[in-house]
Amino acid sequence: MRFRSTLARVRGLGAARSGTEQWWQERVTAAASIPLTIFLIWLGGKVAGRSYAETIEILGHPLVAIGLIIALSNMFWHMKLGMQAIIEDYVHGGSRVWLLLANNFSVAVFWVAGIYAVIRLGLGAS
Repeated sequence: MRFRSTLARVRGLGAARSGTEQWWQERVTAAASIPLTIFLIWLGGKVAGRSYAETIEILGHPLVAIGLIIALSNMFWHMKLGMQAIIEDYVHGGSRVWLLLANNFSVAVFWVAGIYAVIRLGLGAS
């Protein structure tokens, strides 16, 4: 016996109407983290043992700065989705809303700080 309408089965959405989308976002950001982590490991090896000026020069290169911004954005979004899923699944009561707001706010603050640092390096300001 099925309680879902034909349209609901075709759309594939659950009761919250967003579970599938968040699940896919988690998987896509996780898959994107693989090459981005390889990039970050390569970059760490590239700057290891270099002087401060050489490191600033490497990190200031436009392609490196773009890679860092993409990595920051992907990894912070993945962290936000993961923490949101944990809070939604395991926290009940009034603190749930506050924890979701704190999760969103903290991720936004750290993301902006990271982007600011990359832009400063990219513009040559140390």
